[in-house]
Amino acid sequence: MSAPPEAAPLVSLVIPLYNEIAVAGRLHDEVRRVASGLPYRFEIVYVDDGSQDGTLDCMIELAKSDARVEVVQLSRNWGHQAAISAGLSVARGAAVVVMDGDLQDPPALIPEMIAKWRGGAKVVIAQHLGRRESSLRRFLFRWFYRVFSYLSDFPIPVNAGVFALLDRQVCDAMLTLKETNRYIPGLRAWLGFPQAVLFHERPARAGGKPKQTLLRLIRYAMDAVFSFSYKPLRLALVLGLATAVLAIAGAALVLWSRLAGVGFFGSPVVAGYSSIMISVLFIGSVQLICLGILGEYIGRVYDEVKGRPLFLIEKIHRMDSRHGDD
Repeated sequence: MSAPPEAAPLVSLVIPLYNEIAVAGRLHDEVRRVASGLPYRFEIVYVDDGSQDGTLDCMIELAKSDARVEVVQLSRNWGHQAAISAGLSVARGAAVVVMDGDLQDPPALIPEMIAKWRGGAKVVIAQHLGRRESSLRRFLFRWFYRVFSYLSDFPIPVNAGVFALLDRQVCDAMLTLKETNRYIPGLRAWLGFPQAVLFHERPARAGGKPKQTLLRLIRYAMDAVFSFSYKPLRLALVLGLATAVLAIAGAALVLWSRLAGVGFFGSPVVAGYSSIMISVLFIGSVQLICLGILGEYIGRVYDEVKGRPLFLIEKIHRMDSRHGDD
């Protein structure tokens, strides 16, 4: 197919990578095949998030042979959401497609995304109908989306990760959001703008192991909940009120027991019975839960107050000499 004209819109692909040497070559082949079949100009922005397995070297070699490729080398591993933000800051396209680099976000959907964008949608979300993961991960994802859809203070599409197309206007708006603890699907929904949805089956990883460990997924879920909902704070208030009601009822029951001279259920009155310990432990646990919830919010406020950058770019590798290596 002949090269697209200079007047054709530029579409950017932002793909974060962390230790993906097992799939990097195949990923680029599939992305290049899709891009070559469309009448648009493309730039492919690979963001290396501190890989230690040769992924960066592989991507740099691709950049030397393909003028469409830019490799953003971060100074260290900053995390998945920060790496995506770094890619968005570099992307120049009229439309920006964000996708993971493990081929669970199929590049074959890109033409449909662009078609919906050309049809007027400024955000096109790839929402999966199912995922080929381990039973535990499927279970956790399913329940996360159920709980999150209930807790969120405004509608956020469920079963939708970072795979989406963003119009230039949306991308620029996203870059104005500087919060440290980021949940990009939530930020994307919070921005608004006309949206369209594509449904697809999320395939299994093309190779290697998932880079998002269970602990990282839990942190990711907590960022989502505490960044877009005040309901945990309201839950703490409800727990406090419920505990107060139970405490008052318990005190009334103990007072009645003393005045009547009988124990509970007709048993003799025994000083220092175990219910005191149970009450203390119950009230103490509720207090600790509430303090923990407050701590999660306060910790995130602390992160924001420090004002540290979301990421640091060490170098940008491009073949085009007009841009050079930044």
